[in-house]
Amino acid sequence: MFRIASIALLTSLVVCVPLALAQVPAPAAAPAARPPRTPPPTRDPHTPGYVQAKELADGANAPAKEDGNFIIGPSYSPSAETVLQDGVPQGTVYNFTMESTDSKFYPGIAREAGTFSRPDPDNPGKLIVSSHAAPYTRKLAVYVPKQYVPGTVAPFIVGADGPDKLLFTVLDNLIAQKRVPVMIAISIGNGSGDSHGSQRGLEYDTMSGKYAEFVEKEVLPLVEKQYNVKLTKDPDGRATMGGSSGGSAALIMAWYHPELYHRVLTYSGTYVNQQWPYNPETPHGAWEFHENLIPKSARKPIRLWMHVSDRDNLSTYDNYHDWVLANELMAKELAAKGYHYQFVFSKNSGHTDRMVKQQTLANALEYVWHGYAKK
Repeated sequence: MFRIASIALLTSLVVCVPLALAQVPAPAAAPAARPPRTPPPTRDPHTPGYVQAKELADGANAPAKEDGNFIIGPSYSPSAETVLQDGVPQGTVYNFTMESTDSKFYPGIAREAGTFSRPDPDNPGKLIVSSHAAPYTRKLAVYVPKQYVPGTVAPFIVGADGPDKLLFTVLDNLIAQKRVPVMIAISIGNGSGDSHGSQRGLEYDTMSGKYAEFVEKEVLPLVEKQYNVKLTKDPDGRATMGGSSGGSAALIMAWYHPELYHRVLTYSGTYVNQQWPYNPETPHGAWEFHENLIPKSARKPIRLWMHVSDRDNLSTYDNYHDWVLANELMAKELAAKGYHYQFVFSKNSGHTDRMVKQQTLANALEYVWHGYAKK
């Protein structure tokens, strides 16, 4: 089994003391502390250079069948679809786990405790990260709606950072209202950690088709085998979703494998440079989407709903870590290429803001699945 090796440099110092003296071990050095983060500034959606967007009344959502750019907020309320409704059939949720020792794609890594990524002095575009092989257990949940006929082929949605109970409740209500098709939901937990050098970062921030291939080869066959469902092979009946790096992963899945996925939903998408290890083909990580990939590629058959908050993440150590600007640039390039997309800018909110998700998820799912016709 392939494992990612780590190299540790150990330095020892031997000191001779008289036997009569007690040998007292030196105190362990405290891990290096990361400086406290500066709270992100509040950005104005009407900032020059941002996309032109329609400002909606407070509490309103963007129309579920309309492309374009919208501004919502500043206050939020959970939509009726986030609550269990009397008389609405409830799907069954199956929870299970997967072990890294069984994976041919992701045997597991973790960043060394107390360490942080730092720029390579010889190439600021690269990062020096200390990580090691580390096994993990992945949590997953499969939602099967009450209306699903066992053994029939069904559309589905794959979600990152699961299990996502909110998604399952919203689907119960939307399916009952016939606003989305009768679909399976596969909510996949990440492999632990976050950012550079972690298993989650490796899965979600890598600009390649590997994560989609992992889902295709190791997750979906297991779901079909264990829960008596058949998942469609039609990419128009397959969707991905996620928040933050899980959001960029959702688009990465569809971008590198449009023959597998056509529909994408992202909250506070990390369309910034979080990729590690360094890849010279995409040196700026997911920032490359709006910098090069979308503008320089033929339009792909992807329908995208995306969101960003006015107080979303901002790191100032380089020019590739502004979440608000990244999503604004995404909207601009998607429009220029003629994509079907909806971009929602939420006021008075933060990174992957839960209140925003509770208000918008039902409409977002309806938008993403608009136009679907089962084959």
